[in-house]
Formats: sequence, structure tokens, C-alpha cells
Amino acid sequence: MTSLISYGVITLKTSHLFLIANCFPLLEELDLSGPCFSSDLIDGDGIKALSDSLFQLRKIDLSAHQHLNDQSLFHLFKNCKLLQEVIIFNCDHITIQGIASALRERPTLTSLSFSDDQTFTSCFIDSLLCLKSLTCLDLSFISVSDNLLSSIAIQGLPLTRLVLRNCTGYGYHGIFSLLSKCKCIQHLNLQDAHFLNDQHVVDLSLFLGHLLSINLSKCSMLTHLSLFALVKNCPSLSEIKMNYTSIGKQCVENSNSLFDFVVNPRLKSLYLSHNSWLRDENLILFASIFPNLQLIDLSYCDNISDNSICQVLNRWSKIRHLNLAHCSRVKLYGMNIRVLKLEVLSLIDTRVDDEALHVISKSCCGLLQLLLKNCKGITEMGVKHVVKNCTQLREINLRDCDKVHHNVVASMLFSRPSLRKIVVPPRFCFSDKKRELFLRHGCIVSF
Repeated sequence: MTSLISYGVITLKTSHLFLIANCFPLLEELDLSGPCFSSDLIDGDGIKALSDSLFQLRKIDLSAHQHLNDQSLFHLFKNCKLLQEVIIFNCDHITIQGIASALRERPTLTSLSFSDDQTFTSCFIDSLLCLKSLTCLDLSFISVSDNLLSSIAIQGLPLTRLVLRNCTGYGYHGIFSLLSKCKCIQHLNLQDAHFLNDQHVVDLSLFLGHLLSINLSKCSMLTHLSLFALVKNCPSLSEIKMNYTSIGKQCVENSNSLFDFVVNPRLKSLYLSHNSWLRDENLILFASIFPNLQLIDLSYCDNISDNSICQVLNRWSKIRHLNLAHCSRVKLYGMNIRVLKLEVLSLIDTRVDDEALHVISKSCCGLLQLLLKNCKGITEMGVKHVVKNCTQLREINLRDCDKVHHNVVASMLFSRPSLRKIVVPPRFCFSDKKRELFLRHGCIVSF
């Protein structure tokens, strides 16, 4: 075995690490992140045992192990000579000084991800800049200085992935300096870079010719101008996240950018949740620019209506994932087209009712997952339409659907044996007999 993932194990002890070290000496990837309970049960001896035995180790994730310290990290970096990727988020007893010391033992590291509430020292910066093969750097939730970003730029590290999610302390000068020198970035996350405006994105996009994905969520000043600039200047872009921005706030019709936009057939995923300014006309225009979208997230976009949704679905023939959760105006009565490739549809907390579900079930008969949580207008009649017509359905969520009778759950399973997960409506009674029935059919029942 070369890969072991024990993410979220309830209790992980030092003895478990000794067992892993003894039983799986050929491990190349090890994920011990996210213990459910305190990881104080793990001490430095356990990590040392791993580093002494796992000579083939290339990737390790130790996130959220609060008892790990600088000495443990040093042993790991020193002994695992093939180590390339390390993830150590939320390890409170590992210090900046400890990371700097460990990095000097493993200058061949290609990927480093960590978080820390301490100030970067010159010693740390020097150690980081010694990683001549570093392609991935994730500094989420850290105070990052312009000096650090400029130093990386001067050194010319071969970064292809840069994550500054929810980072503070840096500004436009620092990120401009880095991106103007490191022009091979493929994945960029600047979530919550509150200083960014449209002109900044226009200028930065000129350096991002190799970009595949970008996250500009919570950059509240950005509008459709930023979106158009990315589409125009980043021809390989396949994923854009601009949740919590101001798309739609400026009138597109009066914008010179309308004459500059180009069609981007490569874009597959567009995340626009919590854009309260987004209007029907914006969405219809986007359907023209991004003809091959497979995923769009429009959750919490209160000003879009059935009119635009039905129009864009007619153009997005390849759409597989549509998120309309919490869109208060959406009912989907007017779906008179067949969206055969749609697999995931989220209508959580919308106004859909039985009539809408009947239309949806006929138009989207290939659905695998349907999320109807808190849809107060549906009853078991609408659910039966879905179960009958969606012949591949694997998951349905009926939590807080007050008008759906709990007795429908068992009949759903017999009518649609493809179901593998049902989140049940209120008042469902889960007896031992029912539990055995669902397990026999390979279906998980969740509240």
C-alpha cells in the first residue's frame, strides 16, 4: 500500500503511528488531518517513528494536530528525503522558527501549506526562498507582507499554485510584484483581497496567460469588468469563483467592456453565489460568453428569475451541476426543454412546488442528486414524480419539507432502486426493521 487516508479519525494515538510505521513502510502519501477529538494523544515519538520508517514518503497532511511541535517537524523533514508536499494547517505548537529550520533540511520540497498567527521573520523568508523547486504555496489565513511577496518574485520561484485565501497585511503592490515575475501561475486564490478593484484585475490578468482557475470571492469591489478581463486575457481559464462580489451592480449595457468580451469555450465552472446585484440580463449575457459551462452556482442570487434560468439552460447543453439554493424568485415552471446532462440540482429553500417538480422530473430525467431541503411547497406527490421520471437518481434531500409525508420514504426505495442516500422529511420514524430494509438495498438514510 502506498497511500493511507485517516482524515477525521475519532481518536488518533501515538501507538497508531507506530503501527502505521511498522505495517506500511512503503507509504508515499499519508493523511492524518482533522482528528475529531484532541490530538494531544499524539506526541513527538509517534512522528519520529513515522519519519524513521517511511523512507518513501512524498506527501503528508498533519493539519489540526495541536500537540505537534518544531522538533517533530524537524525530524520529519530531515529523515524523509523524498518528501515533496507538506500540509500543516492549524498546528498551533509549530512556530515560524520551527518551519524555517525544517525547510533548510528539505530544500527539494515542492509544495508547502500552513497557517500561523506569527510574523514572518527574515530567517523564514530566507528558508522559503531556498526552495528552488517550490510550485505550490498555500498561506491561508496568515498576515502576509508585500515584502514577502516581492522577495518571492525576485527569487523567481517556479510557482504554479498560489493561495492567499483570507490573508491580510499585503496589498496590490505585493501581488503585482509577484505575478509580474511568476508568470506560470495556473491556480490563484486571492479570496477576501478587499483592496482589489476592477482595474487591478485588468492589469493582473495580463500576467496570467497560463491560468486555469482563480478565486476572487469576497473581493467586494469587483464587477463584471473583472470577469470580462479574465475571460479575454486568460484563454485557458476553466474555473472562476467570484462569490460575494458586485457583479451586476454596474449596468452592462452602458459599459465599453461589452464590445471587448470574447467567447470562452474552455470555462467549465462559474461560482457567483451571494451576488445580490446579479440580474436576468447579466445571466443571459454570460450564457453567450460561456457556452460550455458544466457547473454554475447562483445560490443566494435573489434577483434572478425563471425567465433567465430557462433561457440559459437552453444554451448550456453541457450543464451538469446547477445550484439555485435560496433563490427566492425561482420556481422553474417554464422548463420546456430537456436538460439531459444535468446531474446535480440544488433547489434548497426555493419556491418550487409539486407542479414544478413534475416539470423538472421530465426535463431533467438524468438527475443523480436533487436537493430540496426546506422547500415548503412540495408534497409526496411531487416527490413521486421525481422518483418515477429520474431513473438514475441516487440522492434526494427532503429535510424540513414539512408537507412531505414520512411514509413516502420506503415507497421511494422500492420505486427507484438506484437511490443510495435519502435525507428524510420531518417526523420520519427510523425503526430497526426499516434500518435493515434500507441497508439491504444499499441506501443510507440521514436526518
